[in-house]
Amino acid sequence: MTHIQYLVLALLSNEFSGQTGGDGIGCGVDPLPKPDIILTHESDLDGFVAGLLLQRLARHLFKTEVRLEAYNYHGWKLREPREKSAWVCDLCFEPRLDKPDWVIVDHHATEARPKNAVMIHDLTKSAGLLCYQLCKEQGLGSPDLDRLVRLNDVADLFLEDDRDFIPANDYANLVKTYGFWNLHALTGGRLEALLDHPLLEVMAVKRRIEDPIGLEWSRRNVLPLSATVGYVDTVVGNNNAIVHQLLEQGATPYPVLLTLFRKANSAVVASFRSRNGEALKVAEQFQGGGHANASGATLPRSVKNIPDALDYLRSILNPAPRKEAINSLESLFDGLEIKK
Repeated sequence: MTHIQYLVLALLSNEFSGQTGGDGIGCGVDPLPKPDIILTHESDLDGFVAGLLLQRLARHLFKTEVRLEAYNYHGWKLREPREKSAWVCDLCFEPRLDKPDWVIVDHHATEARPKNAVMIHDLTKSAGLLCYQLCKEQGLGSPDLDRLVRLNDVADLFLEDDRDFIPANDYANLVKTYGFWNLHALTGGRLEALLDHPLLEVMAVKRRIEDPIGLEWSRRNVLPLSATVGYVDTVVGNNNAIVHQLLEQGATPYPVLLTLFRKANSAVVASFRSRNGEALKVAEQFQGGGHANASGATLPRSVKNIPDALDYLRSILNPAPRKEAINSLESLFDGLEIKK
């Protein structure tokens, strides 16, 4: 039995947390349908690795170059799943994706279960690792990819006790610092080109020098947005690393901490972090998504700057109490004087 067959048959027997419906390997058809497009997550290394691996797999299986598109969570929710066939990775399965000849490879928690699409799903593995397992079954593995996929797994699952946790996060920060498509251009779409890339030296210097300075400044600049959410202002250093340390140290009274980032296209992105699963629930209030303790959301286009973002966040996190109807029937009767 091949790895792909095992995945789909395991899904059918509920050995994984996902399911598959419709025609699949167990029904005697081809392992994977030829995709019209490959769709991945734009905002982190896992989406970068998973998307390029699936593109490589499609090239090998179908001898053609399949277009790759990458989206942040907000853009993804707005995009219509119009293609007849697609491979989706590192983006949470939703009922709208439950279409024949659609394949979803993901590791985010979801309550939705497919009836028509194929879903390859494992909460304990990064999307990059799940995609790499498919590639290796087709002979597309290599020592370089073994190493890169492992580093991605450690960073994306935030495996703090792993011996490679620090260098893994340096790799992850390449995408966050330079952007998905800029990194794609620098590497020519070759994942192996990321290994020992000179820009990693920049990440290491920033980690050693900027992060401690940024942590001490941010510790003194946490603003309340609600009773449970605090905004961490940042001026220098890795935002995620700084927030992680603040949460670890219990430096604030807020179970959820968020940072804000203004992208080159003027979109403002909120990043939510927590320790006990609260972050995702908050991000979903802003049409975002991600993991239980690490989520993100792109704010509406009307939010142009950080002060606007803070006002918007407060308005959503602290909704105004509903006012009672004026002159309700009961109050009208209460006000009547009945003469005898």
